[in-house]
Amino acid sequence: MDRISLGNDEFEGRNNAYVLADDESDALALVDTGIATDSVRGDLRDGLATRGYEFTDIDDIMLTHFHVDHAGLAGDIQAESGATVYVHEADAPLVEQDPDAVAAVEDRRRDVLEEWGVPEASREEVQALHEQFSHIEGAPADVTPIEDGTVLEVGGRTLETVHAPGHSAGLCCFEPIGGPETPPGDSAAAETGREAFVGDAVLPVYTPNVGGADLRVERPLERYLESLARLANRSYERVWPGHRDPIDEPTERITTIIEHHRERTETILDLLRDHGPADPWTVSARLFGDLEGIHIVHGPGEAFAHLDHLRHEGVVALEGGEYRLVDRAVDPETVIPDTT
Repeated sequence: MDRISLGNDEFEGRNNAYVLADDESDALALVDTGIATDSVRGDLRDGLATRGYEFTDIDDIMLTHFHVDHAGLAGDIQAESGATVYVHEADAPLVEQDPDAVAAVEDRRRDVLEEWGVPEASREEVQALHEQFSHIEGAPADVTPIEDGTVLEVGGRTLETVHAPGHSAGLCCFEPIGGPETPPGDSAAAETGREAFVGDAVLPVYTPNVGGADLRVERPLERYLESLARLANRSYERVWPGHRDPIDEPTERITTIIEHHRERTETILDLLRDHGPADPWTVSARLFGDLEGIHIVHGPGEAFAHLDHLRHEGVVALEGGEYRLVDRAVDPETVIPDTT
């Protein structure tokens, strides 16, 4: 396994594409591809060339999720190489750029931004941003849908698919089975799960956005916390994220992310106690200040994810687009328990 670091000026820092190669069979696979800009296309071509490969050599592409900074170049590479592109069935229509699926996401974005109380000028800024960045989506790909538990034989390795929704509906991790640390046929070693490619499920610096990153996810914070617990319980020794450097103590990092969400929950509860009922846009403004660009969606999305979770826990009630406290004495640890 080898990592190619790719530029990304549009979103949250450098992306990773992982190269899986088998010299005996000449099998070559990628985990994620990067965003579809000329500079990133060049980064990926150059990174492959230094390893003796071209786009035409790629047999398989595994996408952790549909976001363009992970899937943008999949269609372009497939057009050159005929590679099989794997992505979870929930995200498959968006990677294929199915018109109905894309239109449904756009309609959902317009609806929820209004529901969250986002001002019209900011909603128009988001619309303009999506039109401006339409070119970075790349060509549509013909995908092979996968699901939780799907086993893939790619790049001379056996990978198990681990569905981890929250940041996106179809986010998947890929866990190698077999190899030097987990001998083929050793079920005990396979259960231990030494390493995994985790996309944006766990990041080393930032906490992955929930609520705004994929507006299709129902109860996004709960889904994400469930995914974190599942990954922690697989006892990985190292994980390979979609951005930045590998994480050598992933369970500790997962615990930190859960604690971050517990602290954010406490902050939101304090805001509602101090200022009264509020919509997600107002809460996000108090959390993050002025928002622009993609953060116009991610900020209130994060606030919504927490408010929605508190509503389902019976801590707040939603009335007229605003969330008000029902239980003023709630302990954040009972709302977001430590599940690692």
